[in-house]
Amino acid sequence: MKDEKDGRFIVSVKVGPKGQITIPVEARRMFDIKEGDTMIVLGDKKRGIALLKTDLFYEIGGLGKNDGDKD
Repeated sequence: MKDEKDGRFIVSVKVGPKGQITIPVEARRMFDIKEGDTMIVLGDKKRGIALLKTDLFYEIGGLGKNDGDKD
């Protein structure tokens, strides 16, 4: 089911032999995901897997991109 107009969609993807998936174009457009962007993979046995762009992850966490680095 694809309906980008209301800001939601459901699309199935297949896992390839190297464990890779292709992020659907609808998601790449909606979340402005470009080639070379770094993503965060979140996993929870009961809730599943989520992908976040790194900048959004830090924004939600209230951290700057380098605030989490250990020096």
